[in-house]
Amino acid sequence: MSVVWSALLGAVVCAGSVKALLPWLRRVARQPIREDAPPRHRQKAGTPTLGGLALLAGAFGSVLGAGPWTPAVGVAAAATVAYGAVGLVDDWLSLRRGSNLGLRAREKLALQVPVAVGVGWYAARTSPQGTVLELPWGAWDMGWGYVVFAALFLVAFANGVNLTDGLDGLAAGCVAVTLGAYAVVALRAGQPELATFAAAVAGSCLGFLWFNAHPAQVIMGDVGSQALGAAVGTLALLTRTEVLAVLVGLVFVVEAGSVVLQVAYFKLTRGRRVFRSSPLHHHFELVGWEEPKIVTRAWLVACLAALAGLGLWR
Repeated sequence: MSVVWSALLGAVVCAGSVKALLPWLRRVARQPIREDAPPRHRQKAGTPTLGGLALLAGAFGSVLGAGPWTPAVGVAAAATVAYGAVGLVDDWLSLRRGSNLGLRAREKLALQVPVAVGVGWYAARTSPQGTVLELPWGAWDMGWGYVVFAALFLVAFANGVNLTDGLDGLAAGCVAVTLGAYAVVALRAGQPELATFAAAVAGSCLGFLWFNAHPAQVIMGDVGSQALGAAVGTLALLTRTEVLAVLVGLVFVVEAGSVVLQVAYFKLTRGRRVFRSSPLHHHFELVGWEEPKIVTRAWLVACLAALAGLGLWR
């Protein structure tokens, strides 16, 4: 029952935190819009951002209230807060400059990678699997190369969720589904404390959705999307279900992959594009899909991917 109560408490605390923060956010945190964003995004300019602060408040209020606090939960919490802090710096620089330009990519990576290495080292040291990566067709002992892999994995997931956060409710809803699945995974893996953590963050996402559903009253910002991505990636590493995460978090993988494919194809062909815009949700906007339709269908894909992952995983 602690998992259920953790989700409920996360939702209530997050919703209450958004309500309390909104007046301040309306004064100091108005969202700038990317110049290359689809034209309909112009109407989103000025929407309060930094809503990820409420997401973190909901998640950690729930974890502290529901417990238990173990070393694994501490690592997951530390990674989530650290990536949220990187996102907060990025958001604050964007707000000060009045543009969508915050930290440079290399500056973000310089802050993200050391945290990811620490998580990878902890996962390798404390898991019975050690440095062995479980694959569908067998196992691969990566030696200490596993730490490098884990660091790349966590950075990729954090930035995948960040790229997904481009439409009202898109990232929050998909993360809620993914972490709901990870609560089940952690329970099956005999790690109930991590299940409670996953449920707390998932519940916080649901509380945030009350205000973030289209048309959004608040946007999570990088402080939210980076933190949520770190939570997903860290849970996958600590439960040693890295391959499963690719399926359960399919929406984030596809969104990030669409950016990589677009950039690579653009450079190889000297200016041609695969999609009208990337990440993928912007492509669907430009072909005429309405925002609520894109978001709802992404949620459906996330649900189906989560169910498939839970059905296939043993």
